[in-house]
Formats: sequence, structure tokens, C-alpha cells
Amino acid sequence: MVKTLYLECEAGASGDMIVAALLDLGASREVLEAALASLPLEGYEVVISRVTKSGLSACDFDVRLDAAHENHDHDMAYLYGHGDEGECGHGHGHEHGREHEHGHEHGHEDGHGHDHDHSHEHPHEHPHEHRGLAEIEAIIDAGALTPGANALAKRIFGILADAEAHAHGVARDQVHFHEVGAVDSIVDIVAAAVCLDNLAPEEVVVTRVAEGRGTVRCQHGIIPVPVPATAFILSRFSIPAKPLPIEGELVTPTGAAVLAAARTASTLPDEYAIQAVGMGAGKRNYPTSGLLRAFLIA
Repeated sequence: MVKTLYLECEAGASGDMIVAALLDLGASREVLEAALASLPLEGYEVVISRVTKSGLSACDFDVRLDAAHENHDHDMAYLYGHGDEGECGHGHGHEHGREHEHGHEHGHEDGHGHDHDHSHEHPHEHPHEHRGLAEIEAIIDAGALTPGANALAKRIFGILADAEAHAHGVARDQVHFHEVGAVDSIVDIVAAAVCLDNLAPEEVVVTRVAEGRGTVRCQHGIIPVPVPATAFILSRFSIPAKPLPIEGELVTPTGAAVLAAARTASTLPDEYAIQAVGMGAGKRNYPTSGLLRAFLIA
């Protein structure tokens, strides 16, 4: 029997949503915590908790930055209130909020308890460091990751580097970008790779991903949705987008890159049995469910 993972992205996709859904599905939190603790990264803590989204209980994976690294990822007025169209000076992120310097990772839900607190707060990290691919791969290699998780994390970052290189018209080895160099983006991507490796599906099905419309504020000004890096990844890996009549960015570059790196199939079988279900909550508040579901099917 083939172990198949199906990622249902009817409310978009971001790194934190994917990680939360995989944890809820059964990926080992202990394995993830040990892997993240082994990385030479500072200035953050991870909180894994249960939240209520659209009236449903879901897992929330939240990378909380210290004051020196805060980036306004969940500030919807900042991301979409485009009164000042100059370059942004801090955030990146989507409900889905921390994946590039234009910010998204869906709106943070407050008022819910946290059942895990994983601190990595140190005073010497340089804020908003612009790391290149070589520096990020060195961080991954320094961690105690399995060979599979190591390779998958590097593949995700490579996909992002290609997308940013294409968007900015530079060579891949010249990409030094905040969005992938940011601490929270590194944590999201490594966490996704560790959880996927831990679950070890033989096939990963992604049929399509929902996306919004309009514009979002980014490091370079106001840009259209889907943002260029996301559009490039969806095009390159032939992942269909389902447009929704929603103003906002539902798919982040990091979310798109994780889907592209993991996906092995684009269609579901005519019939299947659901063996387990996990739900990951987004952090921004859009008129969607704000949930990404992960299924183990046979």
C-alpha cells in the first residue's frame, strides 16, 4: 500500500500553515524541536498551540521573533493599507506572514493557549540579515537533520533562489534576499522539510492552490498578487492556481516552494480511504477558512 500525503490548499498555502497541518497529522514534535534547536539561529521562539479558525480546532505553528527581528508580518493595515508607496523597511511575511519582505502568512489568532514554548532568544543576532543561498545551506548543514530533511530543505531554498533570481534579473548565486535569509523563513522551511521527512510519504498530491488578487506591500514597493516569485514557482512546477474574489495574498513564495519541492502527483485517485487528517491554521484574517488540510490516504 502506497503511503500518500494529500495537501488541500483551498485557502492558500504558506510555510507555517503547511508545518502546522503536518504536525496535526502526526509528524513528531519532538523530532522537529530537536532539529530546530540544533540550528545556529538566534532571536526567535517557536510556539505550537491549538487555535480555533472558522469554528474548527487546528494546529498553529508560530515563529515569534524578538524585538530586534520583528517584521510586522501580521499587520494587515501595513501590508494592504498602501497610503505610503515607498519601500517598506521591515516586514516580509502572509496570514501567511513571514516569507518575504512583503509579508503575508495569514493573520495571527490571539487569545488561545500555548502548549509549547521553544526559546532561541539571544542578543547578538544581526537583525534583517540578507543571507545568500550558500550561507543558508551552511546553516542547514550545521544542524542535526537527517539526510532526507537536509536535502529537502536545500531543495526548497533552491527553488526560492531561482524564483528570486528570475524576479530580479540576477544570477542564482547573486541572490541575497531578506525573505529567504530571515530567521523565521529559515525556521518555517526547515520545519516543513523535517516534518515531511518524518512522515515519509511515498507520494505527495497537490491538485491546486487558491490565490487572491490585488496588491501587497513589499520591500520594493507595491506589487501585484500573485507576487512574481510565487507566480514563477507555480508556472515552473505546473501547479494550478484557483483564483478567489479576495483582496490579498493567499500563497506565499515559501508556501509555493514547499509545495513544489514535495509534490509528486497532481491528481487524486478516483477513490481513496482517509487514514488521518491534520489542519494547519493561517495567521492573517481573510474571508476564507484560513485552513490548510493534510490527509494521509490509501
